[in-house]
Amino acid sequence: MPLQPSRRDVLGSSAMVATAMGTGSHWFVSGASPVRSRLVSEENQRPGTTDWQLTYIKFDPNNRLRQTLIEGYCTRTSVAAGEKIGFCVSTQPASPFHIHIYRLGYYGGTGGRRMTILGPFEGQPQEVPPRSDKRLRECRWKVAVELEVPRDWLSGVYLAKLVASRHRYQSYCIFIVRDDRPADFLFQCSTNTWQAYNKWPAADSLYDNDRPDHKPLVSGVRVSFDRPYARYWQVTDNPLSLGSGEFLLFEFPFAYWLEQHGYDVTYCANEDIDRSLDTLLRCRAFLSVGHDEYWTRRQFDHCLEAVRRGVHFGFFSGNTCCFVLEATPSSSGQPHRIIERVGRYGGIRPGEDKYMADLPVAAPNEATLIGAQTVSPFNGSGDWICRKPNHWIFEGTGMRSGEGIPGLVGWEFHGDPADIPGLEVVAAGKTWTAGEAESHYEATIYSGPKGNIIFNAATIFWAQGLSSPPGHWLPYVHNGRPHGPDPRVQRITRNLLERWRQS
Repeated sequence: MPLQPSRRDVLGSSAMVATAMGTGSHWFVSGASPVRSRLVSEENQRPGTTDWQLTYIKFDPNNRLRQTLIEGYCTRTSVAAGEKIGFCVSTQPASPFHIHIYRLGYYGGTGGRRMTILGPFEGQPQEVPPRSDKRLRECRWKVAVELEVPRDWLSGVYLAKLVASRHRYQSYCIFIVRDDRPADFLFQCSTNTWQAYNKWPAADSLYDNDRPDHKPLVSGVRVSFDRPYARYWQVTDNPLSLGSGEFLLFEFPFAYWLEQHGYDVTYCANEDIDRSLDTLLRCRAFLSVGHDEYWTRRQFDHCLEAVRRGVHFGFFSGNTCCFVLEATPSSSGQPHRIIERVGRYGGIRPGEDKYMADLPVAAPNEATLIGAQTVSPFNGSGDWICRKPNHWIFEGTGMRSGEGIPGLVGWEFHGDPADIPGLEVVAAGKTWTAGEAESHYEATIYSGPKGNIIFNAATIFWAQGLSSPPGHWLPYVHNGRPHGPDPRVQRITRNLLERWRQS
């Protein structure tokens, strides 16, 4: 394993990167107390509907991942109001179709608001491209319609529901509307990871390759954002994942809960953090939610620099920042449309070579940012067990030392805390795989150089304890499952959010 720099070295190099990029703007470090935005609260007073959900889905009989009757993708992952985004759709057989666009949120418990209906358009079958170099499949489908995003559309996660006229079946496209306003919380969607696990059309994720040793975690495989999202293929079998990546599975319960309680939140994709340090510096706290496995090195450096500048970080996620991602433009020149796994943050650990090989790009250990790292075995399930009941994050929960929240840890997690002065382990315990292999996790908290707080919940499943929106299914993995909304998870989260937005 290559020698890794210390956290002090990493923060120092991050500072030099930021100096080279310019100072950027950071509106809250100076101690100013801006007026709280009510945009999210006011948006959620608008009429909602549960019609954003897919009602009729028919998977192909020989490929349970696809619905070729109607499927599509967006030409951009993240778009600002006033910019244009295209929708590429295939219907087989040919059929007219409409596009119903919804913003997801709380909306009185319905989970979404219909923004507009586009169409009808004449749909035609579009080609499944053959694999090219490094198994890449890059669709070049005809754009059915290009939408200029209205300037009054609030930042958020948007679903485009594709509805055919000649049959009853439906599917999704998903995109993020971003903005550049100051806000309390920046909710980063784990879009790189959504695409890394996307098998569309059949066996074409970053985990599929032609190696004789069958190791799944290697370089030399590329995937494109220019293709539909297949049904998600592990941990949960929710058909609403068709076309929506992982958002509805592991992130939406957190966003739904935030908007229910009127928190001032804005949304972005992984690529937006890669693109600009200022994306982070305009907000008080950065939220990584769910399954956030794939980061570019520039995203990592920007996050380290944001910690140095005083931004709070909440890793309500697991397996976070595990693999170094290389992002390159599409064949048409659109940036961040093709991705490849090229390295393991911190290098391949002992025992991980059973699954990993040929990851040549070196990068710092993710624990230098998160407070802990992905450990091996890295799959499993377990209870989230309190170890410091007198810590302020447990205020109002009534939790005692050794008390656990059942099934909240899984299916991947963080442990082996970094040697950061003042870091505390607030929850810790064991996990087990279906084969009874034992592993462990540690949830951590530490202070950054400006008194900012970095929290690591150490589990992908944290959001499952916050809410259960319409259409949500609880995951089940390695003989374990979370129980759903839990007042202790809600109170711990509220304690963190309130501390962050008041500082």
